[in-house]
Amino acid sequence: MRQKTLDFLEAHQSDQPSTFPEDAKWRQENEVWLRWSRGIALSIVDYMQENGLSRSDIANKLGVSPQYVSRILSGSTNFSFKSIAEIERKLGISCMEAAMA
Repeated sequence: MRQKTLDFLEAHQSDQPSTFPEDAKWRQENEVWLRWSRGIALSIVDYMQENGLSRSDIANKLGVSPQYVSRILSGSTNFSFKSIAEIERKLGISCMEAAMA
């Protein structure tokens, strides 16, 4: 069994070196705004669920592409205060309260 596992891992080993240490360092250095971004994303997801809306619906309300909405919902968008204010105004929700919690 052990050999089978080792063979599987070897067969699926990436040719690319791992970027895990760099990625982890980046997440630590950007921890605060990433937490805020996730809070904003969760506020929008809650709004979508409460109103039965899709990503396309949100994109139309915000005047952006569905791909940008997907980036927002990933929880890793580095928003400006202006863009947060636009989201709040266009959707009629308060994102900053959830982001700061």
